[in-house]
Amino acid sequence: MLLLHIVILAIIQGISEFLPVSSSGHLVLLPHLAGWQDQGRNIDIAVHVGTLGAVLAYFWRDIWAILAGFAGGRRRERREGRALGIHLLVSLPPVLVAGGLLVTFAPDLFRSSLIVAWTVLIFGALLWIADRVGMTLRRVEHMTVGSAVIIGAAQILALVPGTSRSGITMTAARFLGFERGEAARFSMLMSIPVIVAAGAVAARDLAQSGEPILTGDAGLAAAIAFVTALLSIAVLMLMLKRVSFTPFVVYRLFLGIVLLVLYYGFDWSFGA
Repeated sequence: MLLLHIVILAIIQGISEFLPVSSSGHLVLLPHLAGWQDQGRNIDIAVHVGTLGAVLAYFWRDIWAILAGFAGGRRRERREGRALGIHLLVSLPPVLVAGGLLVTFAPDLFRSSLIVAWTVLIFGALLWIADRVGMTLRRVEHMTVGSAVIIGAAQILALVPGTSRSGITMTAARFLGFERGEAARFSMLMSIPVIVAAGAVAARDLAQSGEPILTGDAGLAAAIAFVTALLSIAVLMLMLKRVSFTPFVVYRLFLGIVLLVLYYGFDWSFGA
């Protein structure tokens, strides 16, 4: 791949992974919009490693609290850390099962430009509704097992490119009354095991194919994705203290309309 392609792909992944705008939708669409070849699985893995490192770095206090919580003890901080860890664990089974089935039996089922366009629009509108009607009373410390399961199950919808894993989990959390920043916080913490699982499956497939995993291009992509993801997380958390999700909704509506115009005007697809 050209250096410019790697840089742009890594920046897009880093910026969009944790913003409610769909990183997978952008990464699927960009090569076709720009006339580039597919970035390859090793670059996909690299940018996800970079974003994983960013969320671990930003939320290191929460990660430490979870580890300390499972180490035992009666202190309040440890109890809260253990509860957060349990809630993250119970949020996992729905998406892991659904994702495993999709990867095994129909990996390219939803890779359609038209599907991406409509999911960007529909779930953008749903985020706006949730942000308008949802109360802002609950924090992560108020999470229950039932709420965690609901938010975790919402991730299944993100298996469709264009939905946005962060977007749909923040939408579910807002419907359940969580504050905007707290919805984003739990969503990003939930992403850690999901990214690890998805990366492990992709790495296994890549290893079986005989393609190289550790390359200079992959290392560069991971580094750029890490920096841009860390910055995007910091900016998002700062923004949500002052504004609603409306700017992201507006962007999604604009992007969805553009994609529909491209689809119907130029009749391009992903080979579907």
